[in-house]
Amino acid sequence: MSSAAEQEAKAGKRAAGTGRAAAASGVRRAAPPPAASAWPGTPVPLGARFRTGPDGVAGTNFALWASGAEAVELCLFDERGGGERRVRLTELTHEIWHGFVPEVRPGRRYGYRVHGRWDPWTGARWNPAKLLLDPYARAVDGDFTLPPEVYGHVRDWPEQHVADTVRDDRDSAPYVPKGVVVHDDDDWADDHRPKTPWADTVLYELHVRGFTMRHPGVPEELRGTYAGLAHPAAVRHLVELGVTAAELLPVHQFAHESHLLERGLRNYWGYNSVGYFAPHAAYAASGTRGEQVGEFKRMVRALHAAGIEVILDVVYNHTAEAGELGPMLSLKGIDNRGYYRLAGDPRRYADYTGCGNTLHVVQPHVLRLITDSLRYWVTEMGVDGFRFDLAAALARSMHDVDMLSPFLAVIAQDPVLRRVKLIAEPWDVGSGGYQVGAFPPLWTEWNDRYRDAVRDFWRHALPDVREMGYRLSGSSDLYAWGGRRPYASVNFITAHDGFTLRDLVSYERKHNEANGEGNRDGTDDNRAWNHGAEGETDDEAVRALRRRQLRNLLTTLLLSTGVPMLVAGDELGRTQGGNNNAYCQDNEISWVDWSLLDDPGWRALSELTARLIRLRHTHPVLRRRAFFSGRPQTADGLRDLAWFTTRGTEMTEGDWYAPAATLGMYLSGRDIPGRDERGTPIVDDSFLAVLHAGEGPVEFVLPAEPWARRYEVVVDTGREDQAAEPEETHPAGTELTVPGRTVLLLRVLD
Repeated sequence: MSSAAEQEAKAGKRAAGTGRAAAASGVRRAAPPPAASAWPGTPVPLGARFRTGPDGVAGTNFALWASGAEAVELCLFDERGGGERRVRLTELTHEIWHGFVPEVRPGRRYGYRVHGRWDPWTGARWNPAKLLLDPYARAVDGDFTLPPEVYGHVRDWPEQHVADTVRDDRDSAPYVPKGVVVHDDDDWADDHRPKTPWADTVLYELHVRGFTMRHPGVPEELRGTYAGLAHPAAVRHLVELGVTAAELLPVHQFAHESHLLERGLRNYWGYNSVGYFAPHAAYAASGTRGEQVGEFKRMVRALHAAGIEVILDVVYNHTAEAGELGPMLSLKGIDNRGYYRLAGDPRRYADYTGCGNTLHVVQPHVLRLITDSLRYWVTEMGVDGFRFDLAAALARSMHDVDMLSPFLAVIAQDPVLRRVKLIAEPWDVGSGGYQVGAFPPLWTEWNDRYRDAVRDFWRHALPDVREMGYRLSGSSDLYAWGGRRPYASVNFITAHDGFTLRDLVSYERKHNEANGEGNRDGTDDNRAWNHGAEGETDDEAVRALRRRQLRNLLTTLLLSTGVPMLVAGDELGRTQGGNNNAYCQDNEISWVDWSLLDDPGWRALSELTARLIRLRHTHPVLRRRAFFSGRPQTADGLRDLAWFTTRGTEMTEGDWYAPAATLGMYLSGRDIPGRDERGTPIVDDSFLAVLHAGEGPVEFVLPAEPWARRYEVVVDTGREDQAAEPEETHPAGTELTVPGRTVLLLRVLD
C-alpha cells in the first residue's frame, strides 16, 4: 500500500466503525420509540402481505432477506401523523427475518431499520438510524428529496476522501418515503391480453407523464398519470396510429439524483429505480396509499381492451443508491455486500452502468428479487413484456458478459417469463459490454447498427450500400443463428435517449444547456444533418427538405424487416429544441405537443405514419417470420429477395462495394415461408422499394419480367400530400425519374 493510501486508510478507520466521530460532530441518534412484538409469521412470500393469520385474525406478514444483519426492526407509521411504532422481527429462516403483525391493514405505511456492523472498509454499512424501503414494497408513499439525513455517512465530513466511512446517526425517517401495505383484491378474469406475435408487433415508446401532460382531450386532473394514459382520448391516438404495444419508460418507483435537485431539476425519464414492485407514485391521480396499484391495473386493462400490449422499460442493473457517496434508501442498508457488486476495495462499487453501482445478479437472492419482480408485473399487474436497460450488465457472471449467466438461464426456464416479450438493450458501459447480436433465442434486441446505418444513408454518409442492405432485410448478419428470427431485431432510428426525429433533421449539434451541465452531457455522435440551418428556420426550402427526410426515415423504418419502434411524438414532428439528453426536463421540452396536429404539414406526417403501419399490418411480406434466402424459389428464377441497381439489373458483388446513393429492394410475396393458422401457404403481393438518398434526381429502370409487367406506386415520399396513395402505374422497363432524397414503394400488379 502506498503512503497516501495508508494515510487514507488510517484516517478512515479512525472515523469509522462505531460512529463516535459522527457523534462528536453533533450528529446524534434520536431515542427509539418503545418496541412491540410480532407473531412468528412465515418467511415466504417476501415483502408485506395482508392476510388472515392464526385464529382468523387479520394482519400483515412481513418478510425481509437481510443476510449478515444482527437485528431487524419493522417500523409502522400512524395513518395521519408521523408516529412510529417499532416491532422487532425475531424469527430468522434461511437469512429471512419475518413476523406476522395483527391488525396491520392495507394502507399502513412501514419501513425497516436493520442493525449490524458499520465497517465500510469491508463493505459493511449497516446503520439503524436510517429507515429503509422494503425492496418488495408494492406501493410507496412520499418522495425522495435527499437531505443530508438520508445518507448513511456524514455527507459534509471535512475530510471528503473518507467521508463515506463516517457513520451519520441522524434519524432519516421524517425525510424518506414509506412502503405501503397493499391488499390483493384484483381478478384478471375479465382481461384479455392481445398476445400479438413478435412479427406483427409495432412498438411505441412513450412516457406516461409526457404523453398526456399536454393532451387537450385528457381532463386536466388526469394529465401525467396512469389514468390519463387510460383515457379514451389518449388510447384513441394509439389505435388510430396502429401501434400494437406501448413501451413505457420506467414506472418502477424511482428517486431523483441529488445533483438534479440541487439545480432545481428532477429525474424525468426514471432510470433511477428504488422500488421494483411499486408503480411510481407521482404518476397516480387517485392517491399514493396503495391506490396507484389499482390505477395502474386499470390502465393496463384499458390498453388491452384496445388491442395494445404494455411493455415496461425496467432498470435492474443499478439502483438510486449510487456509489459509496450516495444515499442510503434500501438495499445499501439492508445488506450492502449482498446486493451490490463491490470492487477490489470493498469500500467502492463495481460500476458497469455509469450510475455508481451494479446489482450483484449472480447472487441467488438478488436474482430472486429481480425474477420475483418480473413475475409480479406479469401475473398481478398484467404487463406483457419488458425492455431491459443495460441488459449486458445483468448478463455478467463474475466480471465478463456471459450468455450462459444465471440471469439468462433463469429467464429461459421460467414458465411465466419465457412466454412474455423480452427486449434487451444489449450493452453496458463496462469492458466487453457491447453485445448486439449476442443474446440467445427468446430475446429481441435494440439494434443500434440499424439506427446508425439508416441515419448515415439518408445524410449520404455511407461509403456503399452493404450495411443498408443488411439492415433493411432483417440484419441476418447479426441474428441468423441459433434459431433466431428477423424479429430479434428491434429497428429504431430514434429513442428517448437522443434527438427526436424532427431534431435529427434540424440540428447537427446537441443543445443541452438547459440541463445545467455545460452542454457536456449527451452523446456527440448524433449522425444528424441540419440541412443547411441549425435549428428552426424560416427558409421554406430547408423546411420542405426536412419534412421530406422525416417521411423518408419513417418509411424506411416501417418497410424494414424486423420489429419497428417509434417514439411518441415523432409522427407529429415533436421537437426538444436540440436537447439530446432530456432526462431531467420534466416540462414542455419533453412533453408531447399535441397542438402540432393543428398544422396541416405535421398532421400529414402523422397520417403517412398510420398509412405505413396499416400497409405493414396488411402485407405479411413486410413482416416476415423467417430470414430471406436470396435464392431462386421457382422455375422462373424469382427469389424471395433481390437487389437492383438504377439500371434495373440485379446487383453484382462489385455493386455492393461501389459508392452509391440508390438502392432497389424487391420483396416477393409468392415465397413467404410458413403457413397461416389453418395451414394454408401465405401468399402476398410483391413490392419494389426504391430508396434514393442523393441530392439530385436519378433515373431508375423498373425491373422487367420475370419480376413484373407493371408497377403501381403505393408510397412516394417526394409528395407533400400524403392523405391518399398516389394513383400511378408504370410498365416494367420504364425509366422512372426518382427525385432527390425520396422513397418510392411500388406494388407489382402482374
